[in-house]
Amino acid sequence: MSDTLQNADIGLIQRIIPHRYPFLLVDKVIDIDGYKSATGIKNVTMNEPHFQGHFPGKPIMPGVTIAEAMAQTAAVMVGVAMGMEDKELLVYFMSIDKCKFRRMVVPGDVLEMRLETMRGKPGGKVWKFSGVATVDGEMACECEFTAMMDLPKE
Repeated sequence: MSDTLQNADIGLIQRIIPHRYPFLLVDKVIDIDGYKSATGIKNVTMNEPHFQGHFPGKPIMPGVTIAEAMAQTAAVMVGVAMGMEDKELLVYFMSIDKCKFRRMVVPGDVLEMRLETMRGKPGGKVWKFSGVATVDGEMACECEFTAMMDLPKE
């Protein structure tokens, strides 16, 4: 891997992970440092379907969708590092640990999710990540999670 950090725009994200509207929860991934770390960006808008019921008159991004956005960021990071474009990579949660929510995330916010790999190796199926999601530098969520990469057969 070179010393150059990589980025993934929405087109590349959709070539790596299968998520689509309304469950694609990351708009771009920047500063991808191989398998080590990456930052996901989610522009939170009122047009998202969960705001219709969570909560009417006081829209708040559900915590589970914040954790999912962090997991999607991690999947894109690993997918970019492994060259998984157009390979039908699937990733499944195995556990979510130490998850804490510190700030509400609302329409108009830009959610920045910094993910780091705690355990995992190229070609490996089970990975563990830690992440911190912030809005304007203020922590919104922190958690650790384990995921299984369902790697396509070559």
